[in-house]
Amino acid sequence: MSKYREILLKYWGYDKFRDLQEEIVESVAAGKDTLGLMPTGGGKSITFQVYSLANPGVCLVITPLIALMKDQVENLQKRKIKAAAIYSGMTKSEIEVALNNVCNGDYKFLYLSPERLKNFYFQERLKSMTVNLITVDEAHCISQWGYDFRPSYLEIAGIREQIPDVPILALTATATPKVVVDIQEKLCFKEKNVLQKSFERKNLVYYVVNTEDKVKQLFKLITKVDGSSIVYVRNRRKTKEYALLMQKYHIPADYYHAGLDSKTRAEKQNAWQKGTIRIMVCTNAFGMGIDKPDVRLVVHMDLPDSPEAYFQEAGRAGRDGKKAWAFLVTNASDKVQIKKNMTTAFPELKKVLEVYNAICNYLGITYGAAKDAEFPFDIFDFAKNFKIDVLSTYNSLKILESTGLISYSEDANSTSRILFIVNREDLYRFQVENANLDNFIKMLLRTYTGIFNDYINISEDYLAKKAGVSTETIINLLKVLAQYKIIQYIPRINKPLIHFISERLEEKAILFNKKDLDSQKERTLDRLEAMLSYAESTNKCRSQQLLAYFGETEVERCGSCDVCSRRNELSLNKYEFDLILSEIKNIVNLEPCLLNDLVDKIDSDESKIIKVIQWLFENKKLRYNEEQKLQWIKE
Repeated sequence: MSKYREILLKYWGYDKFRDLQEEIVESVAAGKDTLGLMPTGGGKSITFQVYSLANPGVCLVITPLIALMKDQVENLQKRKIKAAAIYSGMTKSEIEVALNNVCNGDYKFLYLSPERLKNFYFQERLKSMTVNLITVDEAHCISQWGYDFRPSYLEIAGIREQIPDVPILALTATATPKVVVDIQEKLCFKEKNVLQKSFERKNLVYYVVNTEDKVKQLFKLITKVDGSSIVYVRNRRKTKEYALLMQKYHIPADYYHAGLDSKTRAEKQNAWQKGTIRIMVCTNAFGMGIDKPDVRLVVHMDLPDSPEAYFQEAGRAGRDGKKAWAFLVTNASDKVQIKKNMTTAFPELKKVLEVYNAICNYLGITYGAAKDAEFPFDIFDFAKNFKIDVLSTYNSLKILESTGLISYSEDANSTSRILFIVNREDLYRFQVENANLDNFIKMLLRTYTGIFNDYINISEDYLAKKAGVSTETIINLLKVLAQYKIIQYIPRINKPLIHFISERLEEKAILFNKKDLDSQKERTLDRLEAMLSYAESTNKCRSQQLLAYFGETEVERCGSCDVCSRRNELSLNKYEFDLILSEIKNIVNLEPCLLNDLVDKIDSDESKIIKVIQWLFENKKLRYNEEQKLQWIKE
């Protein structure tokens, strides 16, 4: 058994890898820069985790998803593997402690948000780190052709200059052929090296349902399909409305969005993970970093902005390999709404500057100040105070983010953390001298381990329940210990964060690249059109459509989606249908012909030929010309 399989068995309990996982590990082990393309739920994290555990040093994992960082660090720690993370919302002291632990302890993983790569403390500690691998998760974010481009990802190439002999592993589940090329170029691959597993999910059935009564359709789906479900909607108000409506009919449902505080979000997420809540109605803030294998149904009640977003969100169903369903519920108003959203997604630059200045004033930032600083940001309170609507604010933030001025973290909500900053001897002396705090300190020490070496997440509510006192009492006791310099106490953040990558600039110093913004708008529109085309198409297998978007054109139709199901109703097997369709297309493409002539030219059962012709008419692939001859409709 190879050392990599031994690691896989020891920590994960598997005696063999899934498809492509071992090939990726071996490619990196050979010192090759590697781009791994695997579907959502394909086990990407195993590749870098197994490799790093089998080799001396630490793995740097760069990802934009704070929720994913926290989730993976927690899962590694449960396996007795030392891992740390640096992301938005952490204090300088926390960052220093985490980096010191990585440099001086036997830590194997350091997770970083891309904005942190230029952090002074990280840059200094990197010089003394033994790095065995640089992993870039969500690698499509480095490409301007990708659907979630982040300028901060471009800093990764600079890290390579400092540790040139360390291989890089880029991973993504959503990359078009153009993005695949761009990722390798932007990450300075020494030579092209792509290992790809088909994005096809044979166990996942895609359906598009067009209906004017979406709610009625939703209830049909959730009562028909048993098991855990996710229902995606576009706005926060709908999450609550739909969840309450389900609860009214005794369906165990709840709602989730980025506007909820971290404690509430964690409670809802845990209830859904455990199965107490069967259906989660949510915005796209839900799902990142969550690996629940037994989701049987994902329903989109509104049209996503891109095939990439849809593919990733729908892909959260059926990760256990068992049959699952992804439904897109549409109606005539969706096209109008999504076109309207497109017009507001790119506000005038004058508006963007107005929002930028207003945010700086709201946060009390003077010109030339706040470089690399972070601020909790309540977008609703801001919008109310400055009389700028929330949508304009949000879209302006996204443009400011794409220009590299700021980064905006909606998932930065954090739990409270503490660290004991005295040694055990001094702590004992303090307990003797302050008997009124002795029991509380003992409770902290009994409840949490590692509290002298690292910042530990705590729950004031849990401690209050355990001690039989109010949460406010616990918070006050923690503040007292912090005042005595016994602990460092960082209360939880319940708001998104704005990280100022650059100091506050005067308007004349802010240079927008109009050409880049126009290109970004054009690419966004192209993705939107591709999503509309998917929703409106009735003649091509759903799986084939999605896979073709990602460059996979030589795949069989799934045989199960709504389009394939309608074909199956013709009582023809796949081979017969495809053969007759191919012959019809070849004949009428050569020249239009009369119906009887067409039937005579095809060597097959006449009734079957007629069924295929009828299907082609219904799905707008055939029509009669002015001479009443059959003509193929070119796409």
